[in-house]
Amino acid sequence: MISWNELADRSIAGAPIDRAEARAVLDSSDDELLALLDAAFRVRRTFHGKRVRIHVLQNAKSGACPEDCKFCSQSSSYETPAEVYPMQTVEQIVDGARRAKRAKAWKYCIVTATRGPSRHDLDVVCEAVRRIKSEIDITICTSLGILTPEKAKRLKEAGVDRFNHNLETSERYYPEIVGTHTYADRVATVKMAKAAGMEACCGGIVGMGESTDDVLDLAFALRELAVESTPVNFLDPRPGTPLGDRPRLAPQQCLRVLALFRFLLPRTDLRAAGGREVTLRWLQPLALYAVNSIFTSGYLTTPGAAPSADHQMIRDMGFTIEEVHARASGGEDPPRPSSEAQPPRAEARQGDPAQLERRAVASED
Repeated sequence: MISWNELADRSIAGAPIDRAEARAVLDSSDDELLALLDAAFRVRRTFHGKRVRIHVLQNAKSGACPEDCKFCSQSSSYETPAEVYPMQTVEQIVDGARRAKRAKAWKYCIVTATRGPSRHDLDVVCEAVRRIKSEIDITICTSLGILTPEKAKRLKEAGVDRFNHNLETSERYYPEIVGTHTYADRVATVKMAKAAGMEACCGGIVGMGESTDDVLDLAFALRELAVESTPVNFLDPRPGTPLGDRPRLAPQQCLRVLALFRFLLPRTDLRAAGGREVTLRWLQPLALYAVNSIFTSGYLTTPGAAPSADHQMIRDMGFTIEEVHARASGGEDPPRPSSEAQPPRAEARQGDPAQLERRAVASED
């Protein structure tokens, strides 16, 4: 039987974890779950302390996307309830950054539904980023689809810190999920973003009908790409999409997936992303033992937990919120916690799972 603490020791030391050991994490029993999370927490605490980074999404251009991703309610290939609107204005995007800052966000993520940014869309995003950087202490990620080296350079010059482009699933399973572009297209964009000097935010979605081997392939591919940030989404099936009838994963399996990604990506900004509220349900707080960041204020097409609820969860678990604070001498100070850990409060509640069920959270990005 594998010792989870020995696995944690090797992860902390930078020693490779092999595929058989990774599979053992996903195949472990519910009886082992707390021991597994304790080992994952040792890795998390070594590289990220007890800090939590909050991310806020801004859906800057919604719906009518020409791509056919089977999980996405914004694809024009499917009839869904998702809202459709054109590119927002610079002022709307800047206002979103102000709201994100009030929510104690460490990073503000600007997202558009598109194959890749048009000249107009790129102009708007770059101007908005310049405005945000001059007015607000927050880091910025953009998720704008497929890039070219020239577009990546423009984003970097405007001040974008990180670019998101998820692999979504394994290379083997990818054609079952997307037909309008390839897995190789996604890998190329991730590499372009890094080559331009931006950090790479790259993850995937679990629960789309993939096999255990596909989850392992995705995790090892992300390790090979050496991405700085990884959002792990859990499919929350969207009505009208081809995956709309798929069952959600059990919360225990979601926690095993997060533990695996922490062992394989010890230094990465690992995020419990879309589907967190409705898949983990009452077990949401346990995710913080593996991940060091979460989204708040909802996702691209549906709401999620309110900032106040997430702040309370973080405090109740004895963690602190990490923010970007005032610049000094023309540069940003290192991020530091915005509040001290508070003693756990047994009476605090994170919300009624039945209510969260009704407020289903999209897991598209």
